[in-house]
This record gives sequence, C-alpha cells and structure tokens, in this order.
Amino acid sequence: MKIVNIPLERETLTGTFCNTDKPVARVESGDIIVCASLDGDWHLEKPETPRSDSGEFFKGRRRAEDWGHALIGPIAVEGAKAGMVLKVEILENRPAAWGWSRVGGGDAPHTRELGIHQEEEFFLNWDLNLEQMVGVSHMGHTVPLNPFLGVIGVAPGEAGRLSTHPPRAAGGNLDCRELVPGSALYLPVFCDEGLLYVGDGHAAQGNGELGGTAIECPMERIVLRAEVCPELHWSMPRAKTPEGWITFGFHEDLTRASYQALEEMVQLIIELYQVEKKEALALTSLAVDQRVTQIVNGVRGIHAVLPHGMVQKPFK
Repeated sequence: MKIVNIPLERETLTGTFCNTDKPVARVESGDIIVCASLDGDWHLEKPETPRSDSGEFFKGRRRAEDWGHALIGPIAVEGAKAGMVLKVEILENRPAAWGWSRVGGGDAPHTRELGIHQEEEFFLNWDLNLEQMVGVSHMGHTVPLNPFLGVIGVAPGEAGRLSTHPPRAAGGNLDCRELVPGSALYLPVFCDEGLLYVGDGHAAQGNGELGGTAIECPMERIVLRAEVCPELHWSMPRAKTPEGWITFGFHEDLTRASYQALEEMVQLIIELYQVEKKEALALTSLAVDQRVTQIVNGVRGIHAVLPHGMVQKPFK
C-alpha cells in the first residue's frame, strides 16, 4: 500500500466521462488516493452575491470536453478488469470554507412543476465553519454540515464522451448524502483499470436534493482507498456506510428507480443471509427504508438502506 497524491491542475481535471482518456494517475489495489477538487461548476473562488455564475472560474476549462462537473480523473487502478468490482473507501472529505446554492434560473421539471421556471435564480452564498460544522448563508440561514462527494464513479462501457450529470450503473453523480467518511462504495467495473473519477463537493444536502443543488463547495482534501474485488460481480453500485448497507436504483421514472433499488436489496439480503427470494422480500418490508436520493438530474435516484443489526436470526 502506498499514498498517491494527485495535484489539482489542468492535467488532472475533466468534465466528462470517457473510457479512452489517458489516466491522470495510476494506483495499485489497496493504495490511498489523496487529492482536492474544485466545486462542480469550476469556481476558483467564492461567487459574488447575488449570482452563482459570478466570480472567478478555472481559466483552463475546455468547453468541448469539460462541460460537466469539475472532476479529478480518470485514475487507473491496476488489476481492475471489466466484470469485477472496485471498492472505494471514503476516508476523509474536508470542504473549503465557502460554498453556494441556487434555485431556478432555468427551465427544469421541478421548477416548472412549482411554477418558478421562468423566474430569476435565487442564490445563497455560504460560509462554512468546519470547527462547529455549520454553514451560515449571507441571509443568515444556518444548517449543519455533512460533507460528501456528489460524484464517485468509474468510466462507463459506452464509447465517447458522456455527461457527468445522470447517475449510472458505473456510479457517477449519485448525490447520496450517506456516502460520508467511514463508507465504502462498491462500483461495477466496465473497462480495464476501472478509471475512477471523483469530485462535486457537497457541504450539506437533504435526501432528494429538492431545489436542484446542495451547498456546492470545493474539497480541500479528499482521501480514498481503492481496492479491486475480483470475487465480486455486481452489476449496480452498492455501499456499506456507518448506518448500514445501501443499494441503488436509477431511472427517469421514480417508481422504476424504486423497484430497481428494491430488487438490488433483495439480492443483497439473499447473499448476506442465504435465504430464498420471497423471504428476502418479506424482510425488506420490515427492515429496509427507501429514500429518494435525488430528483433533479434527469435520471432520478432511489437508495434502499438496511441498517446494521436490524435483522438478526440464526440464518442457514
């Protein structure tokens, strides 16, 4: 095991997923990755009130390739091959001292439904107090901080440059607030060396990301451990968090996403406890919560949570 430091610079940043891009770094299975990230919108400094598109942005941004979130990657993990699983342990997420959030300023399904799709953007600037773990907006709102990365994913199998915005089987823009330090995210691998991408710091976000953004922030320090799991052959992301096991569902239709997360949880319970499918489904009704991960990225997300120790029985 070694520590691999990845600098924050033009050569390590990208705004799309692409499985043919040259890796910005190479690590071995079990190595620790240390890096920092811009906020998802490529700011170099805190925006100026009252708009999120104000302030200084990263000047080296290439619009043809960097039209999505500002991400570090791809990071090659030696030994990872298509059909395996990459385990990404989240060891530390330390945000910068500022962030921002916005609602509106464009036509989106959730703003159209609420009748504000033609109105100007509403913007909040945030100071982040990392000692007290609270954020304070320029209007005086105070919220607790819960820093996590909105985007952790590997390169999808499809050819070409792909958007960073919708979540996929390869992970990506999961926007799952449970993925805090102490968690491990398991990602199915679709191409050799996995090609890991990380970024899109969130200082605080509720389940659903209902307004369209979290408190978007740079991350001053990200520490991850990448490990290849050749014995696992999962087709969708899973996570083991301090709270419990998580399975995911993604679809434009929230109900379909819910059923996918349910199916994945049923399969997980079958594997954990060696029970039959109907017994596993019955246990989900008693022990598993479903939460709306986000509704604002076109492809909606649901995650199902099985708390540790919730089910105890002398299983076979």
